Amino acid sequence: MKSILLIGLGRFGKQIAVRLHELHHHVMAVDQVEERVNAVLPYVTSAQIGDSMNEEFMSSLGVNSFDVCIVAIGENFQSSLETTSLLRELGAKMIVARANRDVHAKFLLNNGADEVVYPEKQLANWTAVRYGSNNIFDYIELDGDNAIVEVSVPPSWAGKTVIELDVRKRHHINLLATKQNHKLNTMITPDTKLSADETLLVLGSIRDIQKCFHT
Repeated sequence: MKSILLIGLGRFGKQIAVRLHELHHHVMAVDQVEERVNAVLPYVTSAQIGDSMNEEFMSSLGVNSFDVCIVAIGENFQSSLETTSLLRELGAKMIVARANRDVHAKFLLNNGADEVVYPEKQLANWTAVRYGSNNIFDYIELDGDNAIVEVSVPPSWAGKTVIELDVRKRHHINLLATKQNHKLNTMITPDTKLSADETLLVLGSIRDIQKCFHT
């Protein structure tokens, strides 16, 4: 369980608040708009209406007492940048800021952000991969070269065991789990037999995954 300062309660910020609530974290939410603050009250530990570019207001929050500060401001980059810089000046331990473009990310990283997230870019990448292939059901890019992908079992693999397929040696990918009827089986052994009505979660380089599953 972590203590998190969440700044910016638009659609993206609100979704973060809801998910953090589900994960049982302590969240203080901040926004200038009262309606936005009121909308997240059921999901946060506390909330404040205020200007995140105001040093006096931000100092009153005890920024350095939070494990993570998330700047989810998306509609005003100047506000996002100044808020990020101010958090760093006030001793924030960890700052994660939202970026909409690569140039924004560079400025945020140069002005105090430890990490940046790209909601639109990441969703666009996921959508392109997910719906650009007939046999990919989910996709998590780990870096520019590697990913975890949920794929259908190739017809030639159905009825065979993991040891028979020897996917790590032959295809340079790792089989993490099988999934059937929305239930994961992570207890994969050499004797696990694959069936045509399940999907696979595999880890490997994007190039090897594409080559193996013809995506």
